[in-house]
Amino acid sequence: MASANPITEFQHAVERATSRGVDTIPVALATVGADGRPSLRIVLCKYVDERGFIFHTNYNSRKGRELAGNMTAALCFHWPTLEEQIRVEGTVEQLTAAESDGYFRERPRGSQIGAWASEQSAELPSREALEERYRRFEEKFAGVDVVRPPFWGGYRVVPDRVAFWYGRPDRLHDRVVYLQAGNNWRITRLFP
Repeated sequence: MASANPITEFQHAVERATSRGVDTIPVALATVGADGRPSLRIVLCKYVDERGFIFHTNYNSRKGRELAGNMTAALCFHWPTLEEQIRVEGTVEQLTAAESDGYFRERPRGSQIGAWASEQSAELPSREALEERYRRFEEKFAGVDVVRPPFWGGYRVVPDRVAFWYGRPDRLHDRVVYLQAGNNWRITRLFP
């Protein structure tokens, strides 16, 4: 029996997967550019709350620019060893500065400095240029806490459709879809 809420169902799926040694944090994130072309990459979704699925990035990256123009996205969690896939579609909201600051403080210091050093998705003249930028920011923050760059923070995908796919023998897979219906969720099943 499916949970009444897809976030609860997702949390149950994560608990099952984690207990079997599956890394549930990587997720494929799809956005769409102004030209209508989709773009897909793997990001880390370390937090899920009652409102949605959270990831962090450079706001000036390709994904950040695409989200600035079209605040919708899709996520796909795929756990092949379990034969499970969870697809999420919805609108995207930028986290508050306080929420982004909280996560940034949890990151390893090297990753904090790396956020300052990387002009994510911009053309890089050489590996040495990146390493030099990193050294410069390492010196800038020597002996002090690294503050979150103003161009870096989190997004939340607020779902309006969540689809669970569970592999079953003879291709009789189980597909359960949650569709937002006002303040509630309508649950349907699909043929595999």
